[in-house]
Amino acid sequence: MTIRTILVDDEKLATQGLQLRLEPHADVEIVDTAQNGREAIRKIKTHKPDLVFLDIQMPGFDGFSVIQGLMEVEPPLVVFVTAYSDHAIRAFEAQAVDYLVKPVEPERLADALDRVRQRLAEKRGVAEVERLKTVLAEVAPEAVEDYDAETQPDAHAADRYEKMINIKDRGQIFRVDVDSIERIDAAGDYMCIYTADNSLILRETMKDLEKRLDPRNFQRVHRSTIVNLSQVKQVKPHTNGECFLVLGSGAQVKVSRSYRDVVARFVH
Repeated sequence: MTIRTILVDDEKLATQGLQLRLEPHADVEIVDTAQNGREAIRKIKTHKPDLVFLDIQMPGFDGFSVIQGLMEVEPPLVVFVTAYSDHAIRAFEAQAVDYLVKPVEPERLADALDRVRQRLAEKRGVAEVERLKTVLAEVAPEAVEDYDAETQPDAHAADRYEKMINIKDRGQIFRVDVDSIERIDAAGDYMCIYTADNSLILRETMKDLEKRLDPRNFQRVHRSTIVNLSQVKQVKPHTNGECFLVLGSGAQVKVSRSYRDVVARFVH
């Protein structure tokens, strides 16, 4: 799978540096570059790339203006690249795949490209399903109904997730409303369950506990931390494009680089 890519930056040295860092990634094909926002919009509409590395701070027409200028076409995936870390929230609001701070570290670039590959695979998978349904509709209309029945999610799927969790702690059994849980921290085979006014220890693995929680509300933001997204009150940018989630109790949870896509799911 080739990732057709355009680089947008008003500084030639920055563009050249990014080109060098992208060379080890054989599936990335740089189809063009642009030095300002208006040129970027024109070239994106012409080439229809899969991915754009987009500088934010450009004279006259910044990176966010480029996103607005692409509203009438199907936009490519975007990775923002900037010398400043204070635009992270707006980047997520623009549904960027990632946010890289200059100078771009090879490890962070590799992480961003992994997310791009995943997004493209999902996008192409959806397109293939639609193509298959179109063909089926022409040659076997009844098969489309069967296909939809098999692939549509169960309307009552959420019912299989826990609403209350029983936790035996300090010789007592506590019944905890799942919606009241703010976050869950793992320590081996033990989970520390935090609510706004209490913390309890549950003997269970992270993997098993995840199966009991509705993924629409509970997501990992770190290898050993699960957060209830409905309890997130604020997102605070941090260095290197990372961020902290501020919960209802005031607790702050750092989102590790591997899980930053979680933020993009609800900050928009």
